[in-house]
Amino acid sequence: MPAELSEPAESAAAPPAALARVVGPDVDGFGDRHWGREPLLVRGADPDAFRDVLDLDGVDELLSRRGLRTPFLRLAREGAVVGSEWFTGSGGVGAEIGDQVRDDKVAALFGEGTTVVLQALHRTWSGVIDFTAALAEELGHPVQANAYVTPPSSRGFSAHYDVHDVFVLQLAGRKHWTVHAPVHADPLRDQPWNDHARAVADRARETPPEIDTALEPGDAMYVPRGWLHAATALGDVSAHLTVGVHVLTRFALVEALTALCAQDQDLRASLPLGIDVADPAQLAPHLDSVRSALTDALRDVSADAVARRVRDAVWSGGRPEPVRPVAGAAFAEGLAAGDAVRRRTGLHHRLLEQDDEVVLELPDRRLALPAATAVPLRALLAGGTVRVGELPGADEADQVVLVRRLLREGVLVPATTP
Repeated sequence: MPAELSEPAESAAAPPAALARVVGPDVDGFGDRHWGREPLLVRGADPDAFRDVLDLDGVDELLSRRGLRTPFLRLAREGAVVGSEWFTGSGGVGAEIGDQVRDDKVAALFGEGTTVVLQALHRTWSGVIDFTAALAEELGHPVQANAYVTPPSSRGFSAHYDVHDVFVLQLAGRKHWTVHAPVHADPLRDQPWNDHARAVADRARETPPEIDTALEPGDAMYVPRGWLHAATALGDVSAHLTVGVHVLTRFALVEALTALCAQDQDLRASLPLGIDVADPAQLAPHLDSVRSALTDALRDVSADAVARRVRDAVWSGGRPEPVRPVAGAAFAEGLAAGDAVRRRTGLHHRLLEQDDEVVLELPDRRLALPAATAVPLRALLAGGTVRVGELPGADEADQVVLVRRLLREGVLVPATTP
């Protein structure tokens, strides 16, 4: 059965890691018992109601002062999406782009019971950007974030399932949730809930929910992909943040293996002239031959080749923490001993050490550096804060050169230290 935890407020000075903020301190237990398996409800996961991530004032600022355009905003009413022509228009002189969000139109629709969905907040709002960058690094899977702001006693979307895992963070107000067991477990990206719409509706209507409760500010819930869920606001305006985790599945390894088998000439051979592919009897002998060749080809696919192919989905699935181009350039130019730096949160990388050089592989490029930089590089990439002049394996002048290069390449950022 899905679990429910209650987390007391903590007075520790250091903020908890991103994942611990939403699942509690037993992160290993979450991974063993809930990740990809069953929901988890955590009461009082954040005593401050995730205000540093997003609050209602932030929602109003996004809607009124940030020049949002579609598709960063979506509106929904009674389970149906509202056409963007109802809430967008030109921004006026100097900003004539026609799909900008009109705050007055959004206000009118919201007052009539329409749910506001702020999409891709991991790209537009500072608190969400920082939180999701840290969470993605801990999870090892790409994440996205949408906020759902619902008028009093309104329902945004009917029962459905997502093809990605979600963490629900209640930001404001109360929202009643029902969560039902899957009708199609572990759906892939191309297996959306509307493919099973009747079964979803029947399960939600006829089966007691696994979770039937109201979330309050600071509560959090984890819902694996495939689990049915629906929510209704209670009383005042309700807002929650849904962090979607685009999990890498075992089927991704299947896809990588079969794609790499394209190197096998036998598997690239043409089928016979005039074959009727609709006739199973004509296909059968070729299927047997392909199965045999595929089995042989799979034995030759290395784990390294699969890793290189699969990692692209993760490495390109999100951006690391933002860099400040102007301030960063000034910091790099004036870099000196004693300055503190750290690796960008969420930056995917791999360090390859060779005889005459080290290669730093990044999502979009490879940096070749002298072999002598291997030791200080490992220290810089470990993730903690380090000071120029205190790195192992290099003198002060070489440390300045290396760190400045990595700052300009967007690998490092200035660190704030006490």
